[in-house]
Amino acid sequence: MDIDINTLRAAATLASFVLFIGIMGWAYSKRRSGDFSEAANLPFEQD
Repeated sequence: MDIDINTLRAAATLASFVLFIGIMGWAYSKRRSGDFSEAANLPFEQD
């Protein structure tokens, strides 16, 4: 099996795309929205 540089580039691109879709799914999931809204309001809380 002969793997050239273009095959490695394609595999790296595909892996990066899958990782990007996974991060987007994690960030926009309904389970995480409560945590993110709480974190968004942290600068406005008084001590």
